[in-house]
Amino acid sequence: MKDTYKIFTINPGSTSTKIALIENDNVLFSKNVSHDANKLAEFDGISAQMPYRLETILNLLKENNVSLDGIDACVGRGGGLIAMEGGTYEIDELLLDHATRGANGVQHPAQLGPQLANEFAKKYNCPAFVVNPPDVDELQDLARLTGVKGVNRVIHLHALNLKETAIRHAQSQGKKYEEQNYVVCHIGGGISVSAHREGRMVDGYDIVGGEGPMAPTRSGSISVANLLKYAEGKDLKEVKGVCTRSGGLVSHLGTSDALEVSKRAEAGEPYPKMVWNTMIYQIIKCIGSMATVLHGKVDGILLGGGMVYNKDLVGQITEACSWIAPVYPYPGEFEMEAMASGAIRVLSGQEKVKKYTGVPVWSGFDFE
Repeated sequence: MKDTYKIFTINPGSTSTKIALIENDNVLFSKNVSHDANKLAEFDGISAQMPYRLETILNLLKENNVSLDGIDACVGRGGGLIAMEGGTYEIDELLLDHATRGANGVQHPAQLGPQLANEFAKKYNCPAFVVNPPDVDELQDLARLTGVKGVNRVIHLHALNLKETAIRHAQSQGKKYEEQNYVVCHIGGGISVSAHREGRMVDGYDIVGGEGPMAPTRSGSISVANLLKYAEGKDLKEVKGVCTRSGGLVSHLGTSDALEVSKRAEAGEPYPKMVWNTMIYQIIKCIGSMATVLHGKVDGILLGGGMVYNKDLVGQITEACSWIAPVYPYPGEFEMEAMASGAIRVLSGQEKVKKYTGVPVWSGFDFE
């Protein structure tokens, strides 16, 4: 078994691609590679961008004299895949095909992650993986049924950062993630709140579909009656937009900049102060909800994401929730490190690599 592992990680976004070369826990090189938005618009679909993004990354590595010789693995952010349980998956022909065409019906830049990782893995003769992609689904059955027959719940969360935060916290306490119960939050550009029982994310919110707390660009939960009233006379695309792009802070204040809103709230502006405190209030409510899912047996409430740098936000959550369990802030994101850690756990034998089947981890109740 080796003492050190060098992993190249790739995380595509809408107009940029984050890359990092990581050796164990040390980031040797990290860069957010910008792409020309006009150039990206010329391509017919997300996957058609792959050669252009690949060339841009290769040029940047060359310009910075970064060599990938001797890397142990490449990891790409997963996207476009059919719902699966959490873990580290080898990028094989099936996974690559599903990522390329977006088998889950969602077109997202994360689809490029497996494709780019596969290209670098071929070039440097090493394995390629995805780790806890956005399509992770470990819901318990009680969390799936709704009050409308045939309409069952799904979740879309920041699975990669949520699970990595939980794994790292457990290790810091001398525990195993698989032996602990946590309420884990990602509070950043999007906000995820989830319940983790003994290594499985058994409940959470469909933040893409409008569940959970309001966020910088997302509406959060709204009663069906109120949403129907809001939708009267509006285009369906516009209504769906408030779920992911034009809701939350954007809807109220015209900005998704949480730092700006927090400063205006701190300065005493009534409307920003109400919006800011309401967002935190809704996060607190969701944490309480997830704690009940765990029957109150919570070993910690873990807060990750960029907004966790804000002391007021952490203070309000701690004041409201510390009676449930200790609150631990982990400001920032571990996405690049999380991808590398997943690969290292497999390469070092701590965890078994998983095979992507393309079959939904859940396809309905037996009685349906």
